[in-house]
Amino acid sequence: MLIREILSVSRIKTGIELRSKKAVLEYLSERLGEDCPELSNMDVFEGLLARERLGSTGLGHGVGIPHGRMAGITETKAAFLKTKEAIDFDAVDGQPVDMFFALMVPEESTDEHLKVLSQLAEKFSETSFLERLRSNSEPESLLKLLTAESS
Repeated sequence: MLIREILSVSRIKTGIELRSKKAVLEYLSERLGEDCPELSNMDVFEGLLARERLGSTGLGHGVGIPHGRMAGITETKAAFLKTKEAIDFDAVDGQPVDMFFALMVPEESTDEHLKVLSQLAEKFSETSFLERLRSNSEPESLLKLLTAESS
């Protein structure tokens, strides 16, 4: 599965002022649930929160990838958020996080879920890629960066 198949410009938000991990997860839950009428925002939030309780999805370098498998959906959905200020997200490197790529995958999609997470971890480990994301605030441009195939 390619990132361009699961992320749309309407689910890319920048400059959002949020001050806590809970607020970020709530905001991302709303974005992921916008075009998924079979789920409530609370269902999505509870799924993301349940995964965070197992261990932080803060990768380091200012990036978090909150994710969860959800019953009742048939397609993987993604959202990308750049907050106005970095927040404490319990990242593995102890640094605050300002960019979040959230995933919601069907409950039975274990392999797909892991492949997408692997793709994201690879992309977000590249310093130059992170710099390009941070220097850009236009959702359309961010979509192009996020969906470009790795070379």
